[in-house]
Amino acid sequence: MLQQRALSHSLPETDKREAVSGDTEFTGIFEAYYERIFNYIRYRVGSLYTTEDLTSQVFEKALTKRSTFRIDRSPFEVWLLAIARNAVNDYFRRQRRQRLFSLDLLKEAISGQKGPESLTLVKESEEQLNRALLTLNAKERHINALKFGADLKNVQIAELIGMSESNVGVTLFRVMKKLKSELERMGAHD
Repeated sequence: MLQQRALSHSLPETDKREAVSGDTEFTGIFEAYYERIFNYIRYRVGSLYTTEDLTSQVFEKALTKRSTFRIDRSPFEVWLLAIARNAVNDYFRRQRRQRLFSLDLLKEAISGQKGPESLTLVKESEEQLNRALLTLNAKERHINALKFGADLKNVQIAELIGMSESNVGVTLFRVMKKLKSELERMGAHD
C-alpha cells in the first residue's frame, strides 16, 4: 500500500494504473508459485534459512526481470523454475568458493521443539539422505527436486526439461532405486 502511494505521487495517471495493476498481478503470481518454488529450493538446498533467502531472490529477480518474460518462449512456470534453478546453482558455486562453515543447520537444530534424542535421529536421517542425494548426478538431482521438491507431475517435468514423460518416469524410478540402495549401504556401514 505504501509503495502504491509512493508510486502514485511520482507517475503520470496512466502509469499509476499500470504500476498498481502490475503490483497486484505480481502479488497473485507470488501467492500462486511461492510454495512450489520454496519447496523446490528447500529440496535442493536442505537449509530453511538458505531456502528462504534464495526464494526471496527468485521472486525479486522475477519482479525486476518480468519485462523479459516472453510467453512464446516458455510457460511462466518454466521461466520461474529456471530462475530458481539458476539461483540454487549460483548458491552452490559460491559455497564451493567460500568453504565457510554455515550456521544455518545449527540454528535449525537448536530452534526445533523436539528433544535432543529425536532431533539427533532426524538429523542423522537427513544427513544420510543428503549424502545419498550427492551420489546422483546433476540431472538426476534436478529431476528429483522437481518431482519431490516442487511437486510437479512427470508430464510437467518432461515439458520443463525437454524429455519425454516416459523417460522422466524411468529416470525417477532409477533414481529411487539408486537412493534406496545407497541408503541401505549406509545403514549397513553406519
